Amino acid sequence: MADAPAPPAPSENTVTPPEGPSLASLMNLAVGVVIVAALYFGRDVFIPIVLAVLLSFVLVPLVDLLRRFYLPRVPAVVAAVVIALGIVLSLGTVIGLQMASLASDLPRYESTIRAKVSGLQNGVLGRLSDRLRNAGRDLREAADKPAPEVGAAPTSRPEPPKPLPVEVQEAEMSALDLARRFLLPILHPLATIGIVFVIVVFILMQREDLRDRLIRLFGARDLHRTTAAMDDAAQRLSRYYLTQLALNAGFGVMTSVALWAIGVPSPILWGIFAALMRFVPYVGSFVAGAIPVLLAAAVDPGWTMVVWTIAFFAIGEPIMGHVVEPLVYGQSTGLSPFAVVVSAIFWTWLWGPLGLLIATPLTLCLVVLGRHVERLEFLDVLLGDRPALSPAENFYQRMLAGDPDEAEEYAEQLLKDRSLSSYYDEVALKGLQLAANDALRGVLSRTQLERMRVAVAGLVSDLDTYDDEDPPAEVAKGAENLAGPTPDERALDKKPSVSPELPPTEALHPAWRREGAVLCIAGRGPLDEAAASMLSQLLGKHGLGARVVPHGAVSRSNVMGLDLEGVAMVCISYLEISGNPAHLRYLIRRLRRRAPQMPLLVGLWPAEDKALKDEAVRKSIGADYYVSSLRDGVKACLEAAHAGNAEPAPAAPPASGPTYVEVIRRPATEPAGA
Repeated sequence: MADAPAPPAPSENTVTPPEGPSLASLMNLAVGVVIVAALYFGRDVFIPIVLAVLLSFVLVPLVDLLRRFYLPRVPAVVAAVVIALGIVLSLGTVIGLQMASLASDLPRYESTIRAKVSGLQNGVLGRLSDRLRNAGRDLREAADKPAPEVGAAPTSRPEPPKPLPVEVQEAEMSALDLARRFLLPILHPLATIGIVFVIVVFILMQREDLRDRLIRLFGARDLHRTTAAMDDAAQRLSRYYLTQLALNAGFGVMTSVALWAIGVPSPILWGIFAALMRFVPYVGSFVAGAIPVLLAAAVDPGWTMVVWTIAFFAIGEPIMGHVVEPLVYGQSTGLSPFAVVVSAIFWTWLWGPLGLLIATPLTLCLVVLGRHVERLEFLDVLLGDRPALSPAENFYQRMLAGDPDEAEEYAEQLLKDRSLSSYYDEVALKGLQLAANDALRGVLSRTQLERMRVAVAGLVSDLDTYDDEDPPAEVAKGAENLAGPTPDERALDKKPSVSPELPPTEALHPAWRREGAVLCIAGRGPLDEAAASMLSQLLGKHGLGARVVPHGAVSRSNVMGLDLEGVAMVCISYLEISGNPAHLRYLIRRLRRRAPQMPLLVGLWPAEDKALKDEAVRKSIGADYYVSSLRDGVKACLEAAHAGNAEPAPAAPPASGPTYVEVIRRPATEPAGA
């Protein structure tokens, strides 16, 4: 039997059909559906637990304060819970009394509303409504009126019977009916409050143990570091919730006083309502002001009270939201605006009005967990306000898109708590390395590389206004995010500036400070010139004159004509050398022929390059300094300038053509950061 013919090989134009969802994806989807269903059907169980967790964040500072007065843990927890329970019951009592007083005056408010509506109906609006109503009736009658028959006699219709008056009398309510009507509605909230405070007691008593179990449950790799991070996050949340509660309570007191002065009934009730509604994002302030405005319209026969009430909320809420809160918080919450809106809709759908009130605090807790627990990182990606990409990936993506403006905006955020050299080393250079790797693999076209080169040059030029100095401590603290740094941001190495480690710039010899004293030569890669321009900018900020030359200026045919007049040091920048340093070795040999005594520095920005670790490779290359960061490069240049603080040795004059001379080179020195 002949073998079956082999199937034809797929052509290059064959489109691979899309793969179906994997089993892991289906399992994750199933788990998500189960979690949402559990939250919905088990809301009677989960709501008290969530409220207890949020309340414990508020009570932790109070417990710590009581313990500072040498009160043991158990009495401190019990005292804090009793104080919180007393405040909640007092507020509930005040709300009940205010609502009862308001209900007794509803008939009077109803008559005022009717009078105002009647006045509006008798005015221009009333006349306009009558005209529209009459026009509509005429159109309906004209359409429904049948055509008259010729010779038909008019017929008379019998009058319908008049309705009999009916009087409804309510039966007297028994004590059981009264209890069922008034007591049953409040039993469920009271039971929920009791459960919440019982759970709060246990959380405050065992908060460290619960924290450790949570970290262990989600499988943190570094328990010590993650525990410290979770402690920091818990302190941030406690301060935030306590501060937010204090601000909202202050706004509620201010609202009560203002409405009392205006004359709106039950001002305490509306103050409490305004304080609660400020927990609702975006729409809470409008809802808090709408009901008092309607009540003012029902109380005052005129419109003065309505105008004053609208004016208070229109002025007080923006001042509180855009002036007071930014001054008090001094930092962002870490939530994206879109996530806040979506979470409010989601939790309202799950748990009703109570879910709307706790949506933002609960979502913030989830973001904090996502930033400090590795397995929950997807929560931060979905709900956080930080970019989903790492800083280096974000830089590469913006440069690849030719959008330096957005890259500059993100750079300004990072520069609030780090020096310019730290940003270049940890973000810009790593982003350029990603691009260099893609260029080496051939996935970037010449057009894309040119666009990146232009975008990076624009970004470096725009960042020239920043000094390479560490920001003040208060500025760095204000730049912190309430939810804490992301894992990518924690991985950034915030090395300090080199300025405090060396003598002042004024101590440099004038020859090192004139333009072109340090020659920054770009490697042969398409983006090496961008790295050289960053190094040149940083050298200029530390008092060294620097200029950048492309790689073509040091080629075999051009190196002897390179202008080295006044050059005191040469720095060569390479993003990648493709594992073969031969061309770098020959480049340094050509430069040695021109300037035998001039110090040479090689910046190999991939820190894992073997030339930085293998002493034999370094000796074969023949440079004086090897660095893997711009900061170390600046430091090496400054050390060389301060060590040889005199007029640099003149370079050999340019030759008319290539000249090959035997040069006895001094041994290469070890780099400072090797």
